[in-house]
Amino acid sequence: MKKLANYTDNNKINRIIDANINRTKEGLRVCEEIARFILSDRTLTAGFKEIRHKITSEVKKLFLTKELLAARESRFDAGRNIQANELNRRNLSDIFLANIQRVKESIRVLEEFSKLTSKKSALKFKKMRYNIYEIEKKALRKIAALRNLR
Repeated sequence: MKKLANYTDNNKINRIIDANINRTKEGLRVCEEIARFILSDRTLTAGFKEIRHKITSEVKKLFLTKELLAARESRFDAGRNIQANELNRRNLSDIFLANIQRVKESIRVLEEFSKLTSKKSALKFKKMRYNIYEIEKKALRKIAALRNLR
């Protein structure tokens, strides 16, 4: 990561970036698996996979993996404990919605923090976020159709 002009503790920012890369990719993977194995939708599956790969590619351009890994302090993370509502999933829709929301929020964090070093990357993350909004809409329609079939 480039040194930030007005911020001396890059390690803390690297922790934020690392956590949100993981959060984004994990959430995308859950949504991708739903699209692939439950919805059997190749287009949605490809859409989630494409964004997951774009995230990886863009992050590699911006940040050094070894710096991100060095900044990781999972065992000291204040947000590490599982919240009770994280364990409450009644159905497929709940699982999908929890994960797609996680994806949107974490891409937004990547978008904001990349503005510190690359406005071009920030715009790419923004575009990915808007792509997620469109994919989410299509996936939710398919999930609702599944419920109506039962």
